[in-house]
This record gives sequence, C-alpha cells and structure tokens, in this order.
Amino acid sequence: MTYPRIAHGECHVTFAYDVARSIDLEEAERRVSETRWRPSLRRKRRTPTYFEYEPSPLRITRDGASIGVGSFATRPAVEIMLYDFGAAAAIYTLPLECSLDALLELSDALYDNEVLLEDSRRQVEWMLGVIGSAAGHSHIAPVVEDYVIYHIRRFDEPVDLERLYETHRRELAQILRAELEPLSEEEVREALDARAAYGPDDMTIVDWNAAFVVDSEGDDVIAVLEFANVELLEMRFLDRRLDRALDEAYEQLSRRRRGARLLGYSAADLERVAELQVDNALVFEGVNNTLKLLGDQYLARIHRLANRRFHIEEWDASIMRKLQTLESIYEKMSDQAATRRLELLEWIIIVLIAVSIVISFV
Repeated sequence: MTYPRIAHGECHVTFAYDVARSIDLEEAERRVSETRWRPSLRRKRRTPTYFEYEPSPLRITRDGASIGVGSFATRPAVEIMLYDFGAAAAIYTLPLECSLDALLELSDALYDNEVLLEDSRRQVEWMLGVIGSAAGHSHIAPVVEDYVIYHIRRFDEPVDLERLYETHRRELAQILRAELEPLSEEEVREALDARAAYGPDDMTIVDWNAAFVVDSEGDDVIAVLEFANVELLEMRFLDRRLDRALDEAYEQLSRRRRGARLLGYSAADLERVAELQVDNALVFEGVNNTLKLLGDQYLARIHRLANRRFHIEEWDASIMRKLQTLESIYEKMSDQAATRRLELLEWIIIVLIAVSIVISFV
C-alpha cells in the first residue's frame, strides 16, 4: 500500500498539571526572564472579536536539549502554558517530515513515554521556582494528563482527504490509539467517530488519546485541543479534591454524633466546610469560563468533540453532585448548630425562671 508523505507537520505532546490554587499571570510574566507572550487564537475564519481566552494564559518558551522519541526527536525547546486557575502545561513539538505510516512507530513510542513525562515535571518545577509567590499555594499534583496532536500542514503532493480517510482509516485509528496491532472494525469506527471539517482541504479527528489534524494553518484548532486536555486534567483533579473534602466534612459530622461538643459545631467547623465548598466551586467556574468559543461555531464544534471524547459532561455532573453534597452537609451542620443553641438557650431560660421562683420563696 502506498502512503502519502508529509512535507510539513508537527506532533505536539502536551502534559498538563495542576500546580497552584491560582496564578497571578501579570506577576508571573514580570518574573519570567525567558521569551514570553500572551497567545491569542488566530482567526483564519470569520469570527467575532470577543472569541478569546479570558483571561489570556501565559506561554513561556524555554530552550533546552532535544529529546529522542524513537526515530524522531523534539525541537530543542519546550513551551510552558500557565493558566490563572492554577494549571500548567508543558508542550513538546516534534517536526514531521515522513511517510504517514511512520506515525505508527511514533505513536507507540509516545505512549506512556517516561522520558518526556519526567522532563515535563522538571520543567514545571522550574517554572514554579521562577514565578514564586505569583502561584498561590503552589504544589504539583500527582495527577497528570497527557495528549498527542498530529498536525499535518502539507503533504508532498495534493491529497484528497476523503479518499485518505477511506483508504487509510485503519492506520489512522491505530495512530490515534497508539496500537501497532490491527484493530477490529468496531474499534476503528469508534476511534474515528469524532470527525470534523471546515472545508475540503482540512480535517480533524479527535480521540481520547490523540488527535489527527490536517490543516495548512490549524493553530486555533491545536489551541482548543490543548485547552480541552487541561480542562480534563482539572476535572480529574477537582473530582479527587472533592472526594477528600467530602471525607473531611463527614468527619465533622461524625464528631458531632460522638458528642464531641455541647454547643454543636463550632464556627471553625462551619467555616472549614464552607471554605471547601467555595474553593472547589471557584476552580470549577474558573476552568469552565476561561475559553470563550461562542463566536466560532467550527471551533465550538471541535471543543464539543473533545469534551465528548474526554467525557467532560460526566465529570461536570460528578463534580456538581459533590458540590451539592458539600452544600447539603454545610446546611445540615448549620441547622443542627442553630438548633443546639436554641435548645441551650431554652434550658438557660428555664433555669433562670426556676432560680427566680426559688429566690422569691427564700
């Protein structure tokens, strides 16, 4: 079988981390001495002026050593993207000038690549050291989300993308799933199900492990997919945080049932549960409101495809349910504390009445 040859393309490998409760991007920008800029999504299509990041993340390019990945190698630089809601992403780029079937080898080499993973963590640690206090409550969570985007800008010869899709659909599915062995027809259909195109000369296929983009420009599509990966990371991290918050809130309830306090829950108990609820709700809203896509229907469709692949709606529903549970626990604790105080007040009144009666007889 003859495979088309890629004349110009890149493979973007993204590792997303949660690194802080929030990041002051203005202060972080002042502290970074490397090359830096605030990226805007390029508009090759007709889009309103309000289609933009809000607030715009900070992208830093840091020179470094090239890292070998099979027969490929990364460019000698890594890009680090910082988001105000406390996420960071390390992005590696591998130039692509090869036959389409060579991506099978690359996909296998990239899957669970420990070298890139360890280097990405070092890069993020370095960045946290540079920005210092601009990152509030800085940390590097153990949860990491990686994603691969194969971006083909141009083939050696003109290619009919519909024919490419039909002829090499099995190979495309293997590239997206990082599988060297042939896949079943059902698995191929599933891997290629999330497909979109704006014109006859571009095509985007989104899967849970990787995406395949054919577009002479396509930087806006790449940016949306990179953000969707960060979004997934934050949903996973937030879901774990809420599990811990629910455990802590349940412990507060257990103390009361064990009769730990005569007056019920203290103000500190209620404040702690309220803080858990508000902190997590703010992170949730910050992630969901960063990227405004209402002005570009095609990019909004790409974002929806990525969300479907990453099951973002299911993560959202789980997080909302846990936030509501935290709110319910707070309300129960508050109601019980108020009831306990009223009971105590009633007993005080009864005792005062009894004392006044005894005093009158004496």
